[in-house]
Amino acid sequence: MKIKRWIHILLACYTATFLRIFINNNFIVSIIGSLFFGFVIAKRLSYSKQIIMLSGFFSCFTSFSGFIYFLYKILSQGDFFKFIFWFNFIIILNLLTMYFGFWISRKIT
Repeated sequence: MKIKRWIHILLACYTATFLRIFINNNFIVSIIGSLFFGFVIAKRLSYSKQIIMLSGFFSCFTSFSGFIYFLYKILSQGDFFKFIFWFNFIIILNLLTMYFGFWISRKIT
């Protein structure tokens, strides 16, 4: 991979992390990330731009560790049914939001 692409990925990661500081809610970040992730997938960008956006920006913007920590707190309280509900709800909602972003992107172009 070219050094220029690495620099672009690092800048995308930095920008996403900077934005993440201002939005201190894992659920909202997850929804926003899924929406734009679907939007970018539908755009059929070049391989370079896809890597920068998907692996660089969105990997740092959306926080899988925040999702896991949220579920861990519920599970550590011993509420297994609440854990199952939130686990399924978050995954299904994110998939639907990603599809909605994909759909919006297709309608625009």
